[in-house]
Amino acid sequence: MSFTIYPAIDLRNGKVVRLKEGNPNRMTSYSDEPEQIASQWLNAGATWLHVVNLDGAFGESDWANQLALENILKLNARVQFGGGLRSMNMIEKIFEMGVSRAVLGTIAIEQPELVKDAIKKFGAEKIAVGIDARDGFVSVRGWKDDSKILATDLALQMRTFGLDTVIFTDIRRDGLGSGLNIKSTRELANVSGLNVIASGGVHTIDDVIAARDANLSGVIIGRALYEGTIDLGKALQV
Repeated sequence: MSFTIYPAIDLRNGKVVRLKEGNPNRMTSYSDEPEQIASQWLNAGATWLHVVNLDGAFGESDWANQLALENILKLNARVQFGGGLRSMNMIEKIFEMGVSRAVLGTIAIEQPELVKDAIKKFGAEKIAVGIDARDGFVSVRGWKDDSKILATDLALQMRTFGLDTVIFTDIRRDGLGSGLNIKSTRELANVSGLNVIASGGVHTIDDVIAARDANLSGVIIGRALYEGTIDLGKALQV
């Protein structure tokens, strides 16, 4: 299995930000020019970018983030994009823009048949499901609402639809630099048999190595890149 590092570009009102535990009241802004950040990560050797539309995830107006996405895609980057994708029309739109993979979150809980239809229409390589969990249970709508569905149960359901790829985030670690929850992430991969990309809490190169050595398919790095605790070029060499 190949291992991919995904630099994260989280967009809020067209700016690059990071949240702590998904809380918009605990936000740090890093740049007003997302395309420059994207160019920086690509120049360092990244082959994919992980772009999140936080405004869309929170159900707010996201026109500034759509413009930012357009500018990032002009760099001919491979982008996996998520946040507020809750209809087939929205999924089609981002593919028309040039996105390589759509990350579906809330609709996997609220409209699972739409995920099934999207996989059938676009192919498993074009669709990932973001499973964002707090204490093992999936959270939705920008992590504001908790479901009563276990992350492992959702992953198994999505596998029956033909899904290949899951992005698993431990919300209690996200943006805190406390290290990945390798145990829970590996458990999800073992139970589901899916390719799992780890997210939430990456702080040092040791977290990247731990994800690779756990036979996960990739890792998303956010705050650690912006605050310099990980050098992307060195991480990619790992």
